[in-house]
Amino acid sequence: MFVDSHCHLDRLDKSPQELAQIVANAEAKGVEHFLCVAVSVSEFPDMLKAIAPFGNVSASCGVHPLHQEEACSYDELLQAASSDKVVAVGETGLDYFYSAETKPVQIQSFIDHIKVANELNKPLIIHTRDARQDTLDLLLEHKAEHTKGVLHCFTENWEMAEAAIEMGFYISISGIVTFHSAKELQEVVKKVPLDRLLIETDSPWLAPVPYRGKPNQPAYVKEVGEFIANLKGIEVEELAKATTDNFYRLFDLIPRKTA
Repeated sequence: MFVDSHCHLDRLDKSPQELAQIVANAEAKGVEHFLCVAVSVSEFPDMLKAIAPFGNVSASCGVHPLHQEEACSYDELLQAASSDKVVAVGETGLDYFYSAETKPVQIQSFIDHIKVANELNKPLIIHTRDARQDTLDLLLEHKAEHTKGVLHCFTENWEMAEAAIEMGFYISISGIVTFHSAKELQEVVKKVPLDRLLIETDSPWLAPVPYRGKPNQPAYVKEVGEFIANLKGIEVEELAKATTDNFYRLFDLIPRKTA
């Protein structure tokens, strides 16, 4: 069984019935749990409403670094992330590729998220692009010893992955790894220890081969897992079990019992 450790079900722009079918399609392909990740606190209540019918969908709460026009205060973030429905803080982080001009705001937002995660003892979900050193430096400076998390949709180099792993973080891989242009990332994935690896879709974006160019959906995490298993030279079942176990351990969740 697989887990989609990072998706945006509320961003699929589907009716409740269509969303239920998308979840059912993923379940039919062996996906047993989903983590729906917030990109803004202002839209968080609507996200919770969208995923409420699904007992196997968990939620995070945070402000994406590219959504700083929807930035919130520390207290607002703390209150929203305190919900029992929230298993993680984020996604947060730094993106200097698309929005370097908002760097100061991104940095302050990232620090706030780290401190909220420290206070609530919930893991961080981190987006990082073209900001390797700042991401690592801010984590080293501000995170508590007990605070863990994941660098999601990882596309950086092995040195950054290794440094994050040494801090207790996991590395999550999306469908980008299946792209023909992702040779460097594929080499990084080969080095990531199996007990520090997660898989995700980041749907509705970044659909893996053979669906590239189409809207992504959680069912396609199976293709991500199959590709990574082949890269690592292991059975798909071993990859699925390891990444699923890692997910439940990181987010302190109990696996859902299936009939």
